Amino acid sequence: MMHRRSLAVLVAGAALLLTSCAAAADAGGSAAPPGSALAALTPENPTGEVWGQGTILDDGSAVELCLGAVAESAPPQCSGIPVTGWSWDGKLDATSTGGSTWGAYAVWGSYDGTTFTLTRTPVPLALFDAMPAPDPTEGRTGSATAEDIATIEKIVPDAIGSAMLGMHDQDGWVYVDVIWDDGTWQKAADQDFGTVKVIIRSALRSVD
Repeated sequence: MMHRRSLAVLVAGAALLLTSCAAAADAGGSAAPPGSALAALTPENPTGEVWGQGTILDDGSAVELCLGAVAESAPPQCSGIPVTGWSWDGKLDATSTGGSTWGAYAVWGSYDGTTFTLTRTPVPLALFDAMPAPDPTEGRTGSATAEDIATIEKIVPDAIGSAMLGMHDQDGWVYVDVIWDDGTWQKAADQDFGTVKVIIRSALRSVD
C-alpha cells in the first residue's frame, strides 16, 4: 500500500511538472517578434494645440507641411501633411518658381492624424527662436549594438509606416523621427527592442 501511494505521488508530481513545462514553453513560444508592438499600436491624436517647424510647400493644387527631409531644389521636393487655413498674404520671405511657392516656418495648430489646421499666425524660421528640446538621452550612451541597429533599422520603417520621417543611429541610440507621438510608440519601441536603444522623436509637440 505504501509503495502504491508513493508511486501515485510520483506520477502526480511528474504530471504537474510536465504541465508547468508545457505552460512555460507556450509562454515562451508565444513571445511577440520584435516590431509587433510598434505595428500594433497607434498614438492618440493630440487633443490640444501643437506646434512644429518645417517647410511649407504649395504646388498650386495643395499646401503641405514637410516635417522631414527636404531635397534642395527649386522648388524643393518633400513629402508632407496637408495644411488648412494657409495664406501667402504678407509672407514676403516666401519663394516662388515653376508654379510653386514655399518657405520655412514655425507653425501652430491642431492635428487630426491626417491634416494640420492652423490656429495662429506662422513665424518664419529665420525670425523664430525656439527653446531647445530636452535631451531624451539624459546624457547617457545608448546600449544598441551593431546587430541591434541593423535589426531596428530593418523593422521600424514597416512597423511605423508613413508616419516615420527619418532614422539614424548615434552613440548607441537609434533615433526615429515621426510626425507625432504621445509616448505610445516610445513605450512600444522599449518593449520591442529593450530600453536604452531607441528614441522616438515627435516633430509635432504639444503647446504647454
